[in-house]
Amino acid sequence: MSPLTLSSSSATTLRADAVVVGVAKGSKGLVLAPGSEAVAKAYGGKLADTLDSLGAAGGEGEVTRLPAPSGGLRAPLVLAVGLGKAPKKKSGTYQPETLRSAAGSAARALAGKKKAGFALPLADAEAVAAVAEGALLGAYAFTTYRGENGDGAKKGNGGKNGKNGKDQPKAGRPLGQIALLGAKPRDKAQQAAVERARVLAEEVHRARDLVNTPSNDLTPKTFAARAQAAAKEHQLKVEVWDEKALAKGGFGGIIGVGQGSTQPPRLVKLSHTHPKAKKSLALVGKGITYDSGGISLKPAGSNETMKCDMSGAAAVFGAVVAAARLRLQVNVTGWLALAENMPSGNATRPGDVLRMYSGTTVEVLNTDAEGRLVLADALARACEESPDAVLDVATLTGAMVVALGDRTFGIMANDDAFRTDVHEAAQSAGEDAWPLPEPGHLRASLDSPIADLKNIGERMGGGLLAGVFLREFVPEDTAWGHLDIAGPAFNESAPYGYTPKGGTGVAVRTLLTVAERAAAGELA
Repeated sequence: MSPLTLSSSSATTLRADAVVVGVAKGSKGLVLAPGSEAVAKAYGGKLADTLDSLGAAGGEGEVTRLPAPSGGLRAPLVLAVGLGKAPKKKSGTYQPETLRSAAGSAARALAGKKKAGFALPLADAEAVAAVAEGALLGAYAFTTYRGENGDGAKKGNGGKNGKNGKDQPKAGRPLGQIALLGAKPRDKAQQAAVERARVLAEEVHRARDLVNTPSNDLTPKTFAARAQAAAKEHQLKVEVWDEKALAKGGFGGIIGVGQGSTQPPRLVKLSHTHPKAKKSLALVGKGITYDSGGISLKPAGSNETMKCDMSGAAAVFGAVVAAARLRLQVNVTGWLALAENMPSGNATRPGDVLRMYSGTTVEVLNTDAEGRLVLADALARACEESPDAVLDVATLTGAMVVALGDRTFGIMANDDAFRTDVHEAAQSAGEDAWPLPEPGHLRASLDSPIADLKNIGERMGGGLLAGVFLREFVPEDTAWGHLDIAGPAFNESAPYGYTPKGGTGVAVRTLLTVAERAAAGELA
């Protein structure tokens, strides 16, 4: 990941390839954001006018490049990034997500450059954290499978970027180094903000890399191996159930989904514990490394991105490692329910009945509604350890995308206060989410004439119904939340802000924020 430093250097003296400044929409035209003063002076006070003549309007994410004035800066390029509407008062501050998104847009625009100084508003440690996060998240590229001589290309193992990306054109590499100008390098709050941003970005990148890795290289077995390697590196406890242990343990949902594939399923438990922890949190992630739909095969055009159906497990993985690296005073356990859903002579058929880990029997009427089956087993097992709260994360339903679009995930819960807490955590983290109801009347449509439940019910409200199904596997006295990230987990459109094309790593930041609030005793 790109190194990031706090720098007290002036934008005029920094040796770099570019300097980033912020511009906004003011009531009377273009406004230069705080942090840009030295750059503006180098332009003889004409920077705003110059940008205006180039068509800059200050809109969020807008990027305008212009050459540095001769002799005014050591960097040859100035990049102005839009911040949207300027605060009404001169003393006003920009919202963290505004700064995060702007820094991300600038970092993406500077891909291939070796170093850039960010002269954006750094009013306090919160602003430092936002700019640092945005810049680091924007400085991302997945290059494992590019380059004729790269390790990934030769071995096809998805393990390392080919020669650290040296075979790649400069434009394909992320921004090399990031300096936050006008910061206070000795300020402990700012130091802590940067360290958290660094850890968080690295774990989001870990999740993005997993999501972007093709299914021929990321199987349940290799996913579990990556979790074991990370556990060893970051002093986490890890336990892996292979197909024999799953069958012996009665994990009928995970076995049922995975039995049609030549790649057997896995269940992984990652545990971060702290000696002073007073709360415990369980995170459960759907990890379908490839989803063909099984016997209920997906239609043409719906298979190409199904490597991303393990995004929930990737988010849980990244969040648990981040909690460990930040030494949060809360016990966090991650459960990765890993399987590949394929059609074969061994696959679960529509009409089959599975006996789940909890003992509940489920009639499978649609094998493409498989995520809830692996989650149900993992939820039931996670709840045996009596966590104070449990959250599951999954690319679960297309219905959620229809309801909330491509950038927003839904939140359901069995407790209104807990749902509010999770939603507030998502907002604080800068991830778009929306609280949804958990309608009891939908439960009746899951009744089966031959089993305890069906895995599908009525068509309308399908995203909510999936949550209703999962609630059946959580004890009434356990706070439970469900994040359906089907929309924002994989970005098939153009990149924006700090969000790349492909795997986004969504929900890592929300889960970590929930864990931090649990550590602080702030969860309902």
